[in-house]
Amino acid sequence: QVQLVESGGGLVQAGGSLRLSCAASGRTFSRDAMGWFRQAPGKEREFVATISWSGDSTYYADSVKGRFTISRDNAKNTVYLQMNNLKPEDTAVYYCAACNDPQLHIGKRLNEYDYWGQGTQVTVSS
Repeated sequence: QVQLVESGGGLVQAGGSLRLSCAASGRTFSRDAMGWFRQAPGKEREFVATISWSGDSTYYADSVKGRFTISRDNAKNTVYLQMNNLKPEDTAVYYCAACNDPQLHIGKRLNEYDYWGQGTQVTVSS
């Protein structure tokens, strides 16, 4: 059974930091592009960051560029999202996703991803 399990969410004050983790199991994800998305209440799920299978390519949404960093450890089948200088508008449920298409280097669209985690809540207070 393929699973992606996010952790590391919580409540933090504006300006603070959190590090999200996504542990994958059930298959090897070391050749998959991985991504983070988020969904705020009443809004659609949106792209946050993506990383290639080797880690040599990353891409970020403009809203998080310079504040968030995506990374991965293929030996641990885990992808991370370091979030610094958090803002109240970063409040959302954060989802990890994996793409099973070996032709996709990095993915910025929801429909490019085949596997999704259940999400972890991040709340930033002002």
